[in-house]
Amino acid sequence: MVFGKIYIGFTKDLEKRVEHHNLGLDNYTKKYLPWELIFYEAYLSEKDARKREIFLKSGRGRQVIKEQLKFSLK
Repeated sequence: MVFGKIYIGFTKDLEKRVEHHNLGLDNYTKKYLPWELIFYEAYLSEKDARKREIFLKSGRGRQVIKEQLKFSLK
């Protein structure tokens, strides 16, 4: 993790989304290339996935991610 950034986002096609970021097609994420997928969660319900995304983007949610992945984020 060169820049210490965590990207959190909903997608229906994970492989395509990671490729999109690594091609520099997103104004924010292109500043931090390359992106490496180290964790994802899958949900059957889009509503559940969106609720989880909102939580993970909160201050407490980011704390949870950093604690859960503390050895992967070094």
